[in-house]
Amino acid sequence: MSQEITHPTIKDGWFREISDTMWPGQAMTLRVEKVLHHEKSKYQDVLIFKSTDYGNVLVLDNAIQVTERDEFSYQEMIAHLGLNSHPNPKKVLVIGGGDGGVLREIVKHESVEEAWLCDIDEAVIRLSKQYLPEMAASYSHPKVKTHIGDGFQFLRDYQNTFDVIITDSSDPEGPAETLFQKPYFELLSSALTEKGVITTQGESIWLHLPIIKELKKACSEVFPTVEYAYTTIPTYPSGQIGFMVCSKDGSVDVKKPLRQKSDEEEAKLYKYYNKKIHEAAFVLPTWAAKELEL
Repeated sequence: MSQEITHPTIKDGWFREISDTMWPGQAMTLRVEKVLHHEKSKYQDVLIFKSTDYGNVLVLDNAIQVTERDEFSYQEMIAHLGLNSHPNPKKVLVIGGGDGGVLREIVKHESVEEAWLCDIDEAVIRLSKQYLPEMAASYSHPKVKTHIGDGFQFLRDYQNTFDVIITDSSDPEGPAETLFQKPYFELLSSALTEKGVITTQGESIWLHLPIIKELKKACSEVFPTVEYAYTTIPTYPSGQIGFMVCSKDGSVDVKKPLRQKSDEEEAKLYKYYNKKIHEAAFVLPTWAAKELEL
């Protein structure tokens, strides 16, 4: 008989995400039906459990990364806000995103010829294929290419290559901290083609405005077009997470999609994203808009 898997974040049948930085003075809890897997990879603590209401949940270093129930709002928005801000994306790169969800969205664009993913931790890819098949099925798509390794080195090796780069990172604590700083954005810019676009995970206006202000400042020192957008997602801090959408083309308005599909096509392809929500995502509440005026 196999021994039941335990984890310090799970007590009395509830998973608890407690972080003074990401959840100051509050916490996120999900009821656990069964713990499916736990391992310490070379880079992080990896936990996967089946929840009672959110399906399978991937947790890295005690922070929820994806749940089957709500992942689509994040994956669709971080992908399509950037892809639809580029006139003709052919080569696209994801840094991080080992669960495969962003890749799944990228290959929905007919113009895309290559969808690359660079993640440092093979464990996330391997376990996502096993426990998050709806997202990780993207790895078998003929346009997808995978590289296990350091994102910084990968970008150095592929200068002036990608039309869109999406940074699907964890929060700016520990290994992902450098992905929120100016040298990283300079590296992204050099790996982009002439009118290249980036989207990067940009935290919550409710909890992380100081981080977002620094992030916007760093991006603005590298890119002529920089905007903050957001989506709603129940299992991320405060139920809201944002993205920096930046373009090397100073004349482009990333707040309006350059390429659009019909309402019928959108309904088939997306659960969350559409052309109206693309524009609405950049409309910020008054207090946040004031704070983010640079």
